[in-house]
Amino acid sequence: MITGTIFDIRKYSIHDGPGIRTAVFFKGCPLECSWCHNPEGGAYHPELIFRSARCILCDDCLTGCPNEAVTRQGDAIQIDRKRCKVSGECAAVCNAEALQVVGREMTVEQVVSEIEEDAVFYEQSGGGVTFTGGEPLAQPSFLLELLSACQARGLHTTVDTSGFSPWAVLDEMSPLVNLFLYDLKLMEEPRHRQWTGVSNTDILSNLRKLSEAGQKILVRIPVIPGINDDEENLRQSGEFLAALPNVPTVELLPYHNIAEGKYAGLGREYGLEEIHTPTQEQIQAHIALLTGYGLQVK
Repeated sequence: MITGTIFDIRKYSIHDGPGIRTAVFFKGCPLECSWCHNPEGGAYHPELIFRSARCILCDDCLTGCPNEAVTRQGDAIQIDRKRCKVSGECAAVCNAEALQVVGREMTVEQVVSEIEEDAVFYEQSGGGVTFTGGEPLAQPSFLLELLSACQARGLHTTVDTSGFSPWAVLDEMSPLVNLFLYDLKLMEEPRHRQWTGVSNTDILSNLRKLSEAGQKILVRIPVIPGINDDEENLRQSGEFLAALPNVPTVELLPYHNIAEGKYAGLGREYGLEEIHTPTQEQIQAHIALLTGYGLQVK
């Protein structure tokens, strides 16, 4: 029985493909994007997140933790990440849900059962299921079985991916995918490695091969001020996309910092405090530049 690690299943999603969808979030990602808005999806193992705004200082977690990793300093709960073994016992006694374990092992049958609960919404809206993360391609066997099960039930399938994977993985599953949401972050390899931790050589190659195969692709470009919103990177992106055999639609995703609290809850530093959401004027200028290459941009 194939299992995988999921950190969330979000119902009634309207931003992850056409129609009303169920978004299944895979845990684990080989990239380390500095702007990641789902940092809880980075590590491959379950993690403990503490949402301080929910804490009512009941102190139940202090006795609930078997490893003495949770302490109280004045009016603040402190977590010693070195001591924490993510047993989940502190979260189990936290009635305010300030402490939660992020990530759980699930079978294909369990995931599909949750997806099927909203089948009526898919039928009415032209929706379906979106596998996202994290990086779903990082759990290829699990993803392949889920795609097969969903297609067998007539469900529309979308995979939201960075494209960082051996081509053989994408090639095997692509017949089971109705739509790829494909991230395009930076065109220059050194800059891509600097800001994501990995090369973009396979990412660009895989995108070209999917296009050659006639796959339906929506390319999504996160717009991160000072990192990838310069004219040179956007022009290189436009030239690359316009030259693909089947030119994809492009969607710009303006940077936001609403995930900053997640980093704190996971005990991590957030390194982009000085970056602000791009203005509508800036986004419109980027759209105009990319449209100049004959691309459909939204």
